[in-house]
Amino acid sequence: MSALHPLQNDSRRGAPARMEPLAKLPVFLDLTDRRVVLAGGSEGAAWKAELLVACGAFVDLYCPADELSDTFRQLLANDAASQQPRLTHHDRPWSLTSFEGAAIALGDCETDEDAKAFYCAAKAARVPVNVIDKPAFCEFQFGSIVNRSPVIIGISTDGAAPILGQAIRRRIETLLPPTLKSWAEIAQSIRGVINERLNPGTERRTFWERFVDRVFREKPAENIGDTLVREAEAIARASETETGTGKVTLVGAGPGDAELLTLKAVRALQSADVILFDDLVSSDVLELARREAKRMLVGKRGGRESCKQEDINATMVALAKSGKRVVRLKSGDPMIFGRAGEEIESLERENIPVEIVPGITSATAMAARLGVSLTHRDHAQSVRFVTGHSRKGELPTDLDWSKLADPSVTTIFYMGGRTAKAITDKLTSFGMSPSTPAVILSSIARDDEQRWVGMLSDMPQAMGEIGYHNPVLIGIGDAFIKAKRADGERSETDTIATFGTITG
Repeated sequence: MSALHPLQNDSRRGAPARMEPLAKLPVFLDLTDRRVVLAGGSEGAAWKAELLVACGAFVDLYCPADELSDTFRQLLANDAASQQPRLTHHDRPWSLTSFEGAAIALGDCETDEDAKAFYCAAKAARVPVNVIDKPAFCEFQFGSIVNRSPVIIGISTDGAAPILGQAIRRRIETLLPPTLKSWAEIAQSIRGVINERLNPGTERRTFWERFVDRVFREKPAENIGDTLVREAEAIARASETETGTGKVTLVGAGPGDAELLTLKAVRALQSADVILFDDLVSSDVLELARREAKRMLVGKRGGRESCKQEDINATMVALAKSGKRVVRLKSGDPMIFGRAGEEIESLERENIPVEIVPGITSATAMAARLGVSLTHRDHAQSVRFVTGHSRKGELPTDLDWSKLADPSVTTIFYMGGRTAKAITDKLTSFGMSPSTPAVILSSIARDDEQRWVGMLSDMPQAMGEIGYHNPVLIGIGDAFIKAKRADGERSETDTIATFGTITG
């Protein structure tokens, strides 16, 4: 491949979509001073009325007085005593004329026949309608709400599990700082001034990224609004003196599980203009990127069509010189067999700023999955990472096999799937026992992960059974004597029956 290709619904490579399918479109509706029709006087209807009033709506309630719940009666009394009443009670059932001029309509109906009548009447009046607890007659739904207004978080399970939605809401509540509401109000108050001071694009995004860092780090200080405006002015002055060159951030995506990303990696993804990602980066990780970011697949896989490294380097340079914030997203850690050194050198030659965000390399992820310490004091005094794949697709010719054959040193071979037999032959020829513990993990920390735990002598056959289509990592040494299989059992070298099992 002589050139890079932007991600253009790249189904031929199995590239992830920019947006996965949605059961419903989450929309935040402005109901300030708008009329809403509500039919029914139950406890559930009272909750909906309270919610609508909190949104600033004027609610026309249609319900005979003798059908009102005690909660609704108290709600009406409290509203009538307020400075600006927003609930109007009509002591009668709804009619076809009730929907005129309404923004939305909500009905609390006992039977499907009543629900259908209310639904059809609202539809005829072209008013969006929701019948409480009857999803077949709903054009929109209410989800669980986290209220830090003006920050509002809506959670929907598409009616599948409301209790799950409530549990998610409770979890989110514990994660949000108590000062979030205050910070959001500050943002509202200064937004106009910030937009006057800063140009759209990089300048504004830089300001708001720094603002967000404050939100999750500290309480708003007195006169913080003035401080923030001064910071915006400083960003504007710095922008005037800059050459317009962007920057490149090399980000480690880890082995595949998005939950293993660092917070700094997530922030980089969410501030990127362009993302150049490896073939091994999972769709879950890409899902955390900024929606507007352009994505370019620059995969390099053994035995497959690949992008040339010089083309990747040239693309990063060109994008950064055009003022873009570029994220070079690499599987695992960018500094471990990721050719990061070549990319850094090419960027530094062009005086382009480079930042490195480390990731969890596959070796440490493998150790966690197997439940072993790579440097267990009873088995290993050191650990080494070795490439099992040279530029020619063979074992490197300059490896010191006499040292690699020491089982008291944990050795991890990257990219060694196709050279597994050669690795075994080399190690045994230099004196390593064929019964030395060995492990193979394929697609580490992903849904299709496979693992094999066994002895060095059986490793080539196991590698053939696992296959070469997915990335593999090979671990060899006494540290793996009690490695866990996928079923949770631990293997012992003196219990051959537990060895040689491929699990996924």
